[in-house]
Amino acid sequence: MNDKIKENSLPGESRYTLVMVAARRARQLVEGSSPRVDTKANKPVTIALDEIAEGKVEFVNPSAGSFK
Repeated sequence: MNDKIKENSLPGESRYTLVMVAARRARQLVEGSSPRVDTKANKPVTIALDEIAEGKVEFVNPSAGSFK
């Protein structure tokens, strides 16, 4: 796993949560959502992880709400 992802993503959350957030965001990208970061990546999961690493994806704990 990229160090940038480990250090800056979803503070206080587990790796499982990171995977779930990335999967949900990747699905949004596949369905036509525009990337929130400039990246050379072509794959939706890689783009989603780049967005998470740069803090462009908000996450609300499922017990308190939903993904944005």
